This record gives sequence, structure tokens and C-alpha cells, in this order.
Amino acid sequence: MSKKLTVMVSSTVYGVEELLDRIYSLLTAFGYEVWMSHKGTVPVSSNETAFESCLKAVEKCNLFIGIITPQYGSGVDQTGLSITHKEMKKAIELNKPRWFLAHDQVVFARRLLIDLGYKTREQRSELNLRKGASSISSIKVVDLYEDATMEQLPLDDRQGNWVQKFDRDDDANLFVVAQFSRYQDLEQRLTEHFQNVSQVSASVGVIHE
Repeated sequence: MSKKLTVMVSSTVYGVEELLDRIYSLLTAFGYEVWMSHKGTVPVSSNETAFESCLKAVEKCNLFIGIITPQYGSGVDQTGLSITHKEMKKAIELNKPRWFLAHDQVVFARRLLIDLGYKTREQRSELNLRKGASSISSIKVVDLYEDATMEQLPLDDRQGNWVQKFDRDDDANLFVVAQFSRYQDLEQRLTEHFQNVSQVSASVGVIHE
């Protein structure tokens, strides 16, 4: 590949600014082009909404990093989903090579809700957090986590569902270094990924014919 690999980092910002700064520095040092709304590097157009620009960036990027924090995000559209949530769902839908980080508070909140009898998102939809809740800002962060882990699918069908829990920024930084420091290896894996996708698409086309 002649151009740098492009990494899109989800539009999570509130409360993790220092972590995003560090991830941006690490990825650029490793040789990637990084699209991150926090840094203003996401390609935007005056003819698009912020949601449209972010989703288009997910479509065009080579690699995607999703960060799930206790803050769901204030940018929610008419569907009730935040831009971060929609970005992650789009990355999964497009089968982008992707990596997810989830804060320990989100993982704990989900476990607690399950223990209290609220296992499904339908059951959780009956709940309302009090205003100013500090553990998580919205029950939807649990939905977001389960979208990333593909909880709705049978276990054998959950490809690309690894979500790394982190508590401190150092934990998240370690994950980024471990996954992205070997640029050439990742470039080779990306090439193989697209070859596999092309083969699957060709096979599906033959079946339909």
C-alpha cells in the first residue's frame, strides 16, 4: 500500500481527553494517519452534518478503534443513538478491522444490571437513571458494549467481538501499543482481510447466480 493506513478513533471525548491525546500520539508515531474528532482530523464537508462526516469517515478508514466510556455522549440523533454508538455499529456492519476498549465502570454496570434481573435491553429500557448519575450517564452505554461484543449472536458467530476492559489510561495505552506498534504486520493482516472479504463476496455472487 502506497498511502499510510488510516485509523478512525470513535468520537468519544468527554472525560477521556488525555487518553485520546496519548492514543493520537502513539498511533501517529507508529506511522498511521489518525482520524479523530477530538483532534479535528476527521475529514469534514460543509455539505454534510457532523453525523454524516463521522459515518463517512468510518466507511473510508482502514482500521477502527472504538472507546466505550461511562459517558454515552450528548450528540444523539432522532433514532436516540449517539454518534459514537452509530460509528461503532457502522464499523461492525461494514466488518471493518476493529478494536474496542471499554471502561471498567461500563462492564461492572452491565454485570450489576444482569444480577438485578435486567439481562436484555428490552428489560433495561424500563429503567431510568436519576439526573446527574455518576456511575454511567445512560443505560445505553451497556447496549453499546453489547453491540461491540455481539451479544445478540450465537457464540460461534461472534467474529471481531473482542472488547478490552480498561480502568486506567495506562491499561488502554498498553492495548494500543500491543495491537498497533507492528505496522507492517498489521498492513499484511489488512491485505489478507480484504482478500478474504473479496473471496466471500465472490462465493456469494456465484451462489446467487
